[in-house]
Amino acid sequence: MIIVLMGYMGSGKSTVGHLLSDILDFNFIDLDLVIEEKEQKSINEIFELKGELYFRKKEIEYLQEILQNKSDTVLALGGGTPCYGKNLEAILTSPNTISFYLKTSIAELLKRLRNEKQSRPLLNHLKSDEELLEYLGKHLFERSPFYSKANHVISTDAKSYQEIIEEIVIKLV
Repeated sequence: MIIVLMGYMGSGKSTVGHLLSDILDFNFIDLDLVIEEKEQKSINEIFELKGELYFRKKEIEYLQEILQNKSDTVLALGGGTPCYGKNLEAILTSPNTISFYLKTSIAELLKRLRNEKQSRPLLNHLKSDEELLEYLGKHLFERSPFYSKANHVISTDAKSYQEIIEEIVIKLV
């Protein structure tokens, strides 16, 4: 089984994924880390040197490889992964795959991301909280229709990682 975690950056996909994989004794894969490892560059460097289009092509390629995997895996996607190409269709139609949207409010995302702008290539050009808030609102509006097609939606606001994981496990039974 492949458990796919999707949601906007800062929604907790990597942290929840890592903890969930430990509890279930599954492999854990963070798609962004796979891309960095295979490309021998950070996500920031890939965006700077080769551009977003190159990054998205590699993202599609490596996602397809992972979805072919037969071992029990928790897969944390990048925030944009389900919104490009046929990635969402591949996830939803892949046998033995179940997807979860970690839904986080704009207000909560602002709290989580305001101090991480420099390490996130899509945010590092934003100067103020107001710009970040506007960007998050626009992006979430565009991406929510994709995320909402996940098999399950888990609201993450005001919940501990443990509570989120418990909700996921219950839905797996």
